[in-house]
Amino acid sequence: MKELAETIEFEIRFSEVDSMNIVWHGSYPLYFEDAREAFGRKYGLGYMTIFHNGYYAPLVELSFQYKKPLVYEMHPAITIKYRPTDAAKIVFDYEIHDTADGSLVATGHSVQVFMDSQYQLVWFNPPFYEEWKKQWLSEDN
Repeated sequence: MKELAETIEFEIRFSEVDSMNIVWHGSYPLYFEDAREAFGRKYGLGYMTIFHNGYYAPLVELSFQYKKPLVYEMHPAITIKYRPTDAAKIVFDYEIHDTADGSLVATGHSVQVFMDSQYQLVWFNPPFYEEWKKQWLSEDN
């Protein structure tokens, strides 16, 4: 099966660091969100695509593991990788690296499920998502 991934560089804003010049842990979900949006733009699985097909995709799991601190003026990049699953959910893994030396700063994981427009959990992959998986995960492409 193909690997679907996207990497984006990002800036650390001064407002994201604490008095020790270290990025506050609450900024990491925003970095992961930026990566999900970049992935969605690249592969046609953005939030509005999901919404226009009659579904929502809320996060139900989000985790991080810190390897070294992100500090102000560092130039990090985040890579997001899609993890295929047969279940009705979208799973991503993340890695943040310091672009100066390539060192691993943090890893992470997220799981999103599908809800219909009435906010009910969807137990089977929505048709648009099945089509998306065929388009992007098929070995023929």
